[in-house]
Amino acid sequence: MGKTKTAFIGEEAEEKKLHGKKAFGPERAKRVERVHLAGLKGGQRIKTVEAEALPEETPAEKEEAKKVKAPKVRGKKYLEAKAKVKVASLYPLEEAIKLVKETSYSKFDGSVELHLLVKKIGISANVALPNSAGKEKKIEVANEDTVKKLAAGKIDFDVLLATADMMPKLVPFARILGPKGLMPNPKNGTLISDIKKAKEFSRNSVTIKTEKEAPLIHTVVGKVSQKESELTENVEAIFKAFGGSKQIVKAFVKASMGPSIKIKV
Repeated sequence: MGKTKTAFIGEEAEEKKLHGKKAFGPERAKRVERVHLAGLKGGQRIKTVEAEALPEETPAEKEEAKKVKAPKVRGKKYLEAKAKVKVASLYPLEEAIKLVKETSYSKFDGSVELHLLVKKIGISANVALPNSAGKEKKIEVANEDTVKKLAAGKIDFDVLLATADMMPKLVPFARILGPKGLMPNPKNGTLISDIKKAKEFSRNSVTIKTEKEAPLIHTVVGKVSQKESELTENVEAIFKAFGGSKQIVKAFVKASMGPSIKIKV
């Protein structure tokens, strides 16, 4: 075995090389790390390389890491319900509605949801459903009391109807009413020519539109407890309003707690 040589590591080694031992004070000399390497011959030198510190994660990288979710674990009831649905099958609407009822496993009266993939973003339609979709809507015809409530930030109605002469008084509240879909307009039938026309407005009328950044539509067509015929009629009305297969690419129905069922359009 050869003689053991001493190598100075880091910047102290560089200073030693340039200035000799005298460049080190007593305390600094103690901090110099020496590594004894066996087998080196006299005159041989060791070149040291300092490792670079790993870069810290940027805020964006940390945020991206948070978005990565673990696979969703499904419960026993869901898996039992899912087993009743043929994943690759395309069900006729009547069959699908019947299957929605069979696969709903909630203890409460769940909603029946309709999910559509359409051909483009920005599609909307006002649909008068033949049957109730569950919650009873409160309809209000705009008047001076309505303006006072809006000024106080109070909204206690689901649908707002208005005549042309009331519209200028509602314009200041467009930022409040617009995002909630409550601003009266002729497209959804909420701008009426006469107050008496309010009686003709269907409480089952709904405005359905795509998401802002995706050609997807999500809506409720009724309750699991409703008759199959009523649910079927409501879905058919929505299909018709959106042009059927000309605009709808895919359609699914499901209970609020139940598996998704693909249907024919």
